[in-house]
Amino acid sequence: MEDPEDASAGHVHVLLPDPPVHARLVPRHQRALLVFDPVRRWREHGEKPDYAGLLTFGSLPWTEDPADLAGVDVAVIGAPTDDLTSDRPGARFGPRAIRAAGCPWGPHLEAKIDASRVLRMVDYGDAPVIPSDPVTTHAAIERVVREVVDAGAIPIVLGGDHSIAEPDIRACATKHGPVGLVHFDTHTDTGREVYGVEVSHGTPMFRLVEAGMVDPERYVQIGLRGYWPGETEFAWQAERGITSFFMHDVRELGIEEVVGRAIGIAGDGPVFLSVDVDVLDPAFAPGTGTPEPGGMTTGELLWACRTVAAEIALVGAEVVEVCPSGIGSLDITALAAERVVREVMTGIALRRIVS
Repeated sequence: MEDPEDASAGHVHVLLPDPPVHARLVPRHQRALLVFDPVRRWREHGEKPDYAGLLTFGSLPWTEDPADLAGVDVAVIGAPTDDLTSDRPGARFGPRAIRAAGCPWGPHLEAKIDASRVLRMVDYGDAPVIPSDPVTTHAAIERVVREVVDAGAIPIVLGGDHSIAEPDIRACATKHGPVGLVHFDTHTDTGREVYGVEVSHGTPMFRLVEAGMVDPERYVQIGLRGYWPGETEFAWQAERGITSFFMHDVRELGIEEVVGRAIGIAGDGPVFLSVDVDVLDPAFAPGTGTPEPGGMTTGELLWACRTVAAEIALVGAEVVEVCPSGIGSLDITALAAERVVREVMTGIALRRIVS
């Protein structure tokens, strides 16, 4: 929309969606106020209750303007879509539920660091997804993630079904070149097709490797179990040098050993972190589209995500497949996903301090 300047009044007309009564005048010198600070009214108290005020991730400042990304270290993006899921839907409500499961910031009691005091972080809002139009939706997600990447910040994307990995990682790889991938999941998501459909939440990693966006020799899967995929997919992975750690490997070797090996395989180049919450046992994450018993504990996953983010050159991350059914932190799957994001932020902060 047009942004006409009123030179005589020194104001800029910011036109919001119809009806016109929602338009407001913002003085030119106050344009920065378009970055909304949810904590502003609670500033004298030092923090805001997580259930009050504007809903953003961790009560971070919120903006949708790429110009406001200058100097930002991490930007959270919502990708509320589940049109390409093959089982239980509901992941389109994941980003809102993850944001609602937050809590005030403070020092991480294990890491001894408060990421909000080390990193400049914002909530960059949701990509403009279109229901029942996955092509347009994926293009919108890639565009918004690319805005963050081009600004020099690390995008952390809240899904959404796992098909969003394709636009998320493509946006990062277009900037940084082929990326390594650390992938926590029950499933490999390396199918050529699911129910005859090539673009699905079960196929993004196959498509990304084939497109040259992911370096297969720097690609590690952790937490695999259950009954899919089959011999065809694993043969394709073996031909390309993809490394898989199954849940029995996690049990037998221990999460510390598995994560240490994964970090070594991912190497020194740019790496993307993808976390499907169904890697967790359903006892810890029942709200997901394709749950599978016998998975990781929340404690294992949180430690692993923080460690990975602290030890690799992270260029982007995502947490996907949250299908919420509760409100706020009552939804234990959304709560686990929210803490995954905080652990990633804490790991990034630790790496910044060391470097």
